[in-house]
Amino acid sequence: MDLHQFKYFLAVVDHSGINAAATVLEVAQPTISQAIQGLERELGVRLFHRIGRGMVLTSAGHGLVGPARRILRDVVVAEGSLLDAAGRPRGRLDIVAMPPLSADRVARLVGAFRREYPGVSIRIGDLRDEGMVTSLIREGHCEIVVCHLPTMDHSGLDVCELGVQEYRLVLPPGSPVPPDDPLPLSELPDVPKVTVPQGSQAVGEIAQAVTAAGRPISPAVVVEHREARLPLVLAGVGATFLERSMAEVAAARGAVVRAIEPRISQTYGLVYDSAALSPAGRAFVEMAQAGDRV
Repeated sequence: MDLHQFKYFLAVVDHSGINAAATVLEVAQPTISQAIQGLERELGVRLFHRIGRGMVLTSAGHGLVGPARRILRDVVVAEGSLLDAAGRPRGRLDIVAMPPLSADRVARLVGAFRREYPGVSIRIGDLRDEGMVTSLIREGHCEIVVCHLPTMDHSGLDVCELGVQEYRLVLPPGSPVPPDDPLPLSELPDVPKVTVPQGSQAVGEIAQAVTAAGRPISPAVVVEHREARLPLVLAGVGATFLERSMAEVAAARGAVVRAIEPRISQTYGLVYDSAALSPAGRAFVEMAQAGDRV
């Protein structure tokens, strides 16, 4: 067995098939197929059911996912344990973040980190479900997760608060809306709403606040990708609630933006396992904790 076999195995798992995995990794499809078949021969088990052109994990395949991620994570940590000539960390730091939280403070933090530690490359993946925070870290997907706090479950993990995101009502350009700013939720305009599936505490809190104000949300469009909300609003599909940083972008592009009353906000920050951090991960957390440096 070699690392490439585990890398290809996880790529097929993460991208739901050999074709997509080959595209992402920029290798030929037969290369991945042969690696998977070789891994199955060495382990003596089938890792996937071949159904047409699809690949579905067997029970043995499911059992290998966690160990395979930990193996690759250990390699990344080992590479990152080596220091450059100036004694600074190098290697790669994997972070998973909710897309709206990757802007502003996190972007500035990453920029400051890269200036101080140019030998460390950073990979930022998208967090789609905040209920996955613990498993993402424990299974080795990443070292650090950027999400709303408190998380649904971060038992045994460490937390570093970064700030507070306040939400704004964002409507299509030219929408008639009362001049009040902040706008009472009881006066929420009766327009279609663009929403995302339940998957974060912020989404649930907004829904509860709007319902309590007597203006329950009846979605016109539900989108899986949160970043799709703004284009839909700008296209006139409906209104939505966006984090302040995204709402400011929306206002600059012509959307009608209002603060809301009662105020809805959510603390956000880093979640990580301090005992498992690489030198690069530890340096990133220390910089975040310093705060005034970014």
